[in-house]
Amino acid sequence: CWKNDELRIFADSAQRFFEKEFVPHTERWIDQGEIDREAWRTAGAAGLLCTDIPVEYGGAGGDFRHETVVMEEMHRAGVVGFGHQVHSTIVAPYILHYGTEAQKQDWLPKMVTGDAVGAIAMTEPNTGSDLQSIRTSAVRDGNDYIINGAKTYITNGQHADVVIVVAKTDPNARAKGISLILVDAKSAGFERGRNLKKMGQKAADTSELFFSDCRVPASNLLGGEEGKGFYQLMQQLPQERLSIAQAAVVCTERAIAITTDYVKDRKAFGQSVM
Repeated sequence: CWKNDELRIFADSAQRFFEKEFVPHTERWIDQGEIDREAWRTAGAAGLLCTDIPVEYGGAGGDFRHETVVMEEMHRAGVVGFGHQVHSTIVAPYILHYGTEAQKQDWLPKMVTGDAVGAIAMTEPNTGSDLQSIRTSAVRDGNDYIINGAKTYITNGQHADVVIVVAKTDPNARAKGISLILVDAKSAGFERGRNLKKMGQKAADTSELFFSDCRVPASNLLGGEEGKGFYQLMQQLPQERLSIAQAAVVCTERAIAITTDYVKDRKAFGQSVM
C-alpha cells in the first residue's frame, strides 16, 4: 500500500474533520449553490490546504500523496462542492513552479491558510478543450497588461481571490501566443458573472468571469516570459487529470458501498434480496 503510518494518521484526521466540519452543512450548501467562504479558512486551519507546498511558503512540505489523502477522505465523506483540488493541486503548483519569488510570497501562504482561494480560467463560452483557440487577450501597456475577454465553467469563481488567466499575448500565434497571468480579484475590470446551475456538484461555485480592460501589473505574468503558457499548461495538466481520475475511483467505491449496504437491508416479498 502507498500509505505509510504517517499518511494513515493524516487520513484519520482528515476523515474526522470532514465528518465534523463539512458533512453537517452539505445539504445547506447544495441549496445555496456554494459552500461557505469561511469553510476555506476552517480547512486551512486544519492543515488540509496546499499540503505539498514547501514550509518556506507556509505549507506542510508534503507531496502529492498528502493531497490524495485529503481528496479521498473528502469524497468518502460525501462532501460536494469544495474546490480543494483546483485550489491545492492545480493553482498552487502553477504559482510554485512558475511564479516569481514575489508571487510565491504574495499568494502561497494565504492559499495555505484559506485566506486566499485560487481558480484557473481556461474555458471560454465558445472554446472548450481547444485552448489554442481562446480569445481572451492580454495586451502590454507600459508596466501593465490590459486583459479583455470572458471565461466560463470556472471552479471557485465566486470565491476566488486570485485567478490564473489563460490569455493570448500574441493573437497571431496559436500555442506560442498563450500566456498565464495572475489576476487579483480586486483588480478593476474584473467581474464575476453567474454562479452556474449544474446537473451535479450543486454545491460547487462554477462561474462566469469577465475581464473588461482589466489592468494588472506586467509582473503578474507567470514564468516571466510571454508565450510559455501552453507549455506550462501541458506540464501541469497531467496531475489535474490524475487527480480527477482518483476522485472518480473514490466516488465509485463510495457508490458501491452505499448500494451494498442498501441491498443488504432491502426486503422484497417478505425476504431479503441478498
